[in-house]
Formats: sequence, C-alpha cells, structure tokens
Amino acid sequence: MSAILTVDDSASIRAAIKIALSSEGYNVTEAANGAEGLDKASAGGFDLIVTDLNMPVMDGLTMIRQLRARPAGAGVPIIFLTTESDADVKAEAKAAGATGWLTKPFEPDQLVRVVKKVLAK
Repeated sequence: MSAILTVDDSASIRAAIKIALSSEGYNVTEAANGAEGLDKASAGGFDLIVTDLNMPVMDGLTMIRQLRARPAGAGVPIIFLTTESDADVKAEAKAAGATGWLTKPFEPDQLVRVVKKVLAK
C-alpha cells in the first residue's frame, strides 16, 4: 500500500482527496499548510505528495524547494493540485521539482488516474 501525503489548507479538499485515494487502498496522511507538510514529509515514508500552491504559513512552491533539498524528499513525486493554471507558475513549479499538475476543481477519478500513473513510474 502506497503512502500519500496531501497538503492543503482547505479541510474539505483534504477530505475529498482522502476519500478518493483511501477508497483505492492508499494510506493518506494530511497536512494543513506547507510547513506542516514539510515536517511530515521530512520524516520520510511517503511514496507521493499531493500539494496545493497557495497556503498560509508556507506555500507549496517553498515547501517543494525545501523538501527537494532534503534526503527524504529528493525522489518523492509531487503533484500540484491547485486553482492556478498560469503557464509561468507551472514552469516555476516544474523548476522547483513538481512532478505533475492537476487543476481544481477535480474529479476524484481524475485524481486517482494521475496518482496511479505517477506511482507506476
């Protein structure tokens, strides 16, 4: 069973992600902002991270940059799940180390397909 960390300041989005992924057998851990996500991800043990971009305390880009500099986050795939769709922001996210991008609102099946595809690599 793969372990997934979901980082989003919206409790309803975290719940929707957890329902979608848990129903497929994934073990989902939640964090409410980038700083909390960084702390949890730095402890290791995650096969994938799904994160929002805009969050209080620490945004998703900062979290990715800091996580990629740590051994625990060097090879973990990271998917952005955000309302942002600007090409420049996507390029910045890719440069920071994001693996993929999914725009909110999302369909649970769409999220599951992307997660399965990323974890299959």
